Amino acid sequence: MQRVTIFGDIHANLPALEAVLGDMEANDLSPLYCLGDLVGYGTFPNEVIETIRERNIPTLMGNYDQGVGNDSDDCGCAYTSPVAEALGKRSIAWTNKNTSADNKLFLRELPAQFPLQLGELRVRLVHGSPRKINEYLFADRPEATLERLLDMAEAEVLVCGHTHIPYHRILPSGRHVVNAGSVGKPKDENPQACYVVLEANNSDLAVTFRRVPYDVERTAQAIEASEMPHEYAQMLRTGTG
Repeated sequence: MQRVTIFGDIHANLPALEAVLGDMEANDLSPLYCLGDLVGYGTFPNEVIETIRERNIPTLMGNYDQGVGNDSDDCGCAYTSPVAEALGKRSIAWTNKNTSADNKLFLRELPAQFPLQLGELRVRLVHGSPRKINEYLFADRPEATLERLLDMAEAEVLVCGHTHIPYHRILPSGRHVVNAGSVGKPKDENPQACYVVLEANNSDLAVTFRRVPYDVERTAQAIEASEMPHEYAQMLRTGTG
């Protein structure tokens, strides 16, 4: 039996990251891999980046990491309304202003994908999809589309993030698509932090999502005490992104 633990979409939520890492340590879960989006929407960008760096956790570049790493005003996000876009512009401006130059350099140098071998299974870790860092792979994607992406990834298991909504789909080919959910900005109406554990016994795969409570108010009140849009605080309380 081989095991790997995968998490991502922390979004500058230090209390959520600390809770998740504590849960992983308490359950002796390793090795760890991060799917990226360390920053944005929350007010602890440097602390989150430095926690990941201190632990030497292999980490992908998320779309928000790409934007902030390059001092861009574009986070590669798909906004559903002009109001959401206006809030998002304020978020990336705040994050650009409050992330150190050294940490921006770290974000710029993150890789786009990781290939892993888990038992007999080839696994590919991506932030959005194998073809685009900010492509949203929601659970209702057509099977044919997901099969093509797995062909592109040359993998039996594709693990992604970016949507902040966890799921596990087994395709007609027997291959797997897993979304790890979000540590710091869940969008499935469950405010608890989320990550995923994969266990392989030869070619058999077990997928376990873990939900971890954390001090949501600490993160929410830090947002409300800053110039970050206060709307993001209430989204954390309700688990609506």
